[in-house]
Amino acid sequence: MRFPFFKRKSKDQLFTIAFYNLENLFDAENSKHTLDDDFTPTGFKQWTEKRYKSKCKKLARTILDIGKKENKYPPVLVGVSEVENQTVIKDLIGTTPLESLKYNFVHYESPDERGIDTALLYNPKYFRMISSEALPLIVDNLNGDRDTTRDILYVKGTLNNEPVHVFVNHWPSRRDGGDVTEYKRLIAAKVIKEKMKKIEITEISPNYMVMGDFNDDPTSKSIQSLLEGTTLYNPMEKLHFPKQRGSANYKNTWSLFDQILISHNFLNYEKGTHSFSKADIFDASFLKEKIGKYKGNPHRTYAGSKYLGGYSDHFPVYIVMKFNPK
Repeated sequence: MRFPFFKRKSKDQLFTIAFYNLENLFDAENSKHTLDDDFTPTGFKQWTEKRYKSKCKKLARTILDIGKKENKYPPVLVGVSEVENQTVIKDLIGTTPLESLKYNFVHYESPDERGIDTALLYNPKYFRMISSEALPLIVDNLNGDRDTTRDILYVKGTLNNEPVHVFVNHWPSRRDGGDVTEYKRLIAAKVIKEKMKKIEITEISPNYMVMGDFNDDPTSKSIQSLLEGTTLYNPMEKLHFPKQRGSANYKNTWSLFDQILISHNFLNYEKGTHSFSKADIFDASFLKEKIGKYKGNPHRTYAGSKYLGGYSDHFPVYIVMKFNPK
């Protein structure tokens, strides 16, 4: 199957940037290094190769369509979370209809005990990767034990020859309570701000894109801390009121934990640069539960051990950037 999005005409200057929590994209193989036993054919979830391939197809279709309402071209950058390893990333970007885009990716194995990591998919026609690193997030639980959580993925590159610094995040969960675990996410914000300070020693007004599942809403203390004293702007904040939409739903309450923040530079118009155009949640009808008490919620893969065969328990989020030709 071929798609007509390779020949981008000069008048088509829109570029979509997305983030998507893929809800446990595990292969069906048992790894002795991580706690992935649930995601095996004999495990709690009875996760099989057939179910795995079905999920890859669903996610591939979704990624292709993100932002289609504003921009007929697929995203040039896609931050993802909850991927087990490089194998599942390769399988995903090699699945129809994504394989025609020839995405490349950046990924590091993180110390997360469940083995779920972040990654950045990118279209090499428009984004050139210069360097990358995993920024360790060192946090302890209240009992003093180390919380082996996800690193923060940092990627430096150029988007249509404009330099950009990308951070892909999956901050510590709220499983033990939002207030109780808040300090961990505040530390994550601090890690990003410290990296930004280092970048700003050698660069004047660098361009930032900070995306991820932050496990906090735009108004939460951690996100506000990330904005404080930086050049970052959160276009997702306006989407959070009223709370009738979100990227995930828990106990009939919408949250917008998935966000993309950008530096103020992108709010300006200058030839040869990108300007921010729009931010939104990609909550297309095919991604939603159709009936029942969860109607309208993300159509997830599992509810406990029950296989639902959906996409993810999160909707993707995205921003649209307009390139200003010279």
